Amino acid sequence: MSVKTYFNWSTGKDSALALHYLLKDPDFSVEKLVTTVNAHYNRVTMHGLPVALLKKQTEAIGIPLQTINLPEQPSMEDYETIMAKAINNLKTEGFTHSVFGDIFLEDLKQYREDNLKKVGISTVFPLWKKDTKKLITEFLNLGFKAIIVCASAKYFSEDFVGKTITKELIDNLPKAVDPCGENGEFHTFCYDGPIFKKPVPFTIGEKIYREYNTPNTKNEKSGFWFCDLITE
Repeated sequence: MSVKTYFNWSTGKDSALALHYLLKDPDFSVEKLVTTVNAHYNRVTMHGLPVALLKKQTEAIGIPLQTINLPEQPSMEDYETIMAKAINNLKTEGFTHSVFGDIFLEDLKQYREDNLKKVGISTVFPLWKKDTKKLITEFLNLGFKAIIVCASAKYFSEDFVGKTITKELIDNLPKAVDPCGENGEFHTFCYDGPIFKKPVPFTIGEKIYREYNTPNTKNEKSGFWFCDLITE
């Protein structure tokens, strides 16, 4: 018997590949996609994707969506309070397993496991410890398509966002950048592939630069380029 599972959906390539794995596994029944949203901008956290396009994407996948609204720059206390309430509600609905697309960030994995264990929800990491170059190659070989919507200004300039992920693009990434952007170097929007009933239509909008406070530092900021995507 398959277990009732919700998937922590980021809208990007790692989530798409991890979901592809889970949908083929008879032990799991993925019945909801859960996405955190910046309520101030009405956009997906970090990826900057408009919620309207998120909804189009999940409709094309065919799995119900639940959004969790967060303030613009929540404190860790605020974040954990909001997430705990949402997770407890999911537990009440009968969900027993939670899926993430993380690959090798040990601290993040431990944080997720510890918090979900408190409410009796088991965690699943389909991509864990897999080679990131092999993962992105598999992603492309399966026919998935994704566009870069956010990139760290530490490694990339404005022209990098808005590009479609290709083998050539991955082969030419700076040496310090992980092929899957697992350290937060870049984020993507996946719009087509084997988990989709149809491609998600969109047009490329303006590119903007934003700065955020760097965690665990004093007065230090990190810059990111964003490419806006517009729902068609």
